[in-house]
Amino acid sequence: MRPMAKLVSWSKRCDGWGVVVHGGAGNVDADRGPLHAAGCRSAVEHAVRALREGASALDAACLAVQALEDNPLYNAGTGAALDEAGELSLDASIMCGKTLRAGAICALPAFEHPIAIARAILDDGLRVLLAGDGAAVWAEKHGFSKAEAGSMITDAARARLESVRTSGESGAWAGGTVGCVVRDRHGSLVAATSTGGMVGKPKGRIGDSAIIGAGTYADNAAGAVSNTGDGEAFLRAVAAKMAVETMRSGASCSEAVGFVLQDIALRLNGIGGTIAIDALGSVSWGRTTRTMSWAAAAEDWDTIHEGF
Repeated sequence: MRPMAKLVSWSKRCDGWGVVVHGGAGNVDADRGPLHAAGCRSAVEHAVRALREGASALDAACLAVQALEDNPLYNAGTGAALDEAGELSLDASIMCGKTLRAGAICALPAFEHPIAIARAILDDGLRVLLAGDGAAVWAEKHGFSKAEAGSMITDAARARLESVRTSGESGAWAGGTVGCVVRDRHGSLVAATSTGGMVGKPKGRIGDSAIIGAGTYADNAAGAVSNTGDGEAFLRAVAAKMAVETMRSGASCSEAVGFVLQDIALRLNGIGGTIAIDALGSVSWGRTTRTMSWAAAAEDWDTIHEGF
């Protein structure tokens, strides 16, 4: 059993639009923390530019997550964790709180922006979740192209896999999952999450990031949530839906984040982090890991907040 995880959290009120991103709960070295925070800030800046021009929450969330998928510091898109065969197997999901439409992919081979494919599934509206080779076929039929062999695999990802193989660990948690929650000027909420999952994971293993209600959930009447952490624990807790329902019951955004993370720690011995925004515009994040890179901005704030 792990020792009881300490909850660290942050919350702030916003008027108008607001956006929060995370770069994954984990244990980033202190000298690398500022780089991870800066990457989150850059992702938020993409969303802010779009929101200032009147973009929807869906568009802003996709832009932010795509920026994080392009950054090899994180475990999503380029540079993501490799499975037991040394290949990319990518998960992503996105949900619109206005319509309750969602789109998700899991066990997807190398495509540059998994979140964009999830968004296309949401827009199509006929399905919610597509997996593996079937997801790849659907993506190519809808205008997405597979990445060239090895182009999204970094030396750092290969080194992490080799370390897991050498140590004999099974399915080592990689950290570095990315996510975003957004509220636009019209009050629409969106949540999005993207990951490469565990280092050395078995073929077919799916964590919480692709699962609506576990890693991602949004409902305009309550709030929007993106999670990062022990995937199996967040799956068992249906953690994103739990956080949103806690907000619906009258709890503050910060209280909902804390409740879910502490419940997972106490009952499932799981650790991780959560970002959230509620229907009234409050934003919050919390973590029970040593670090979680993040950044947040809002229409009425003077500056972008960031940390790790």
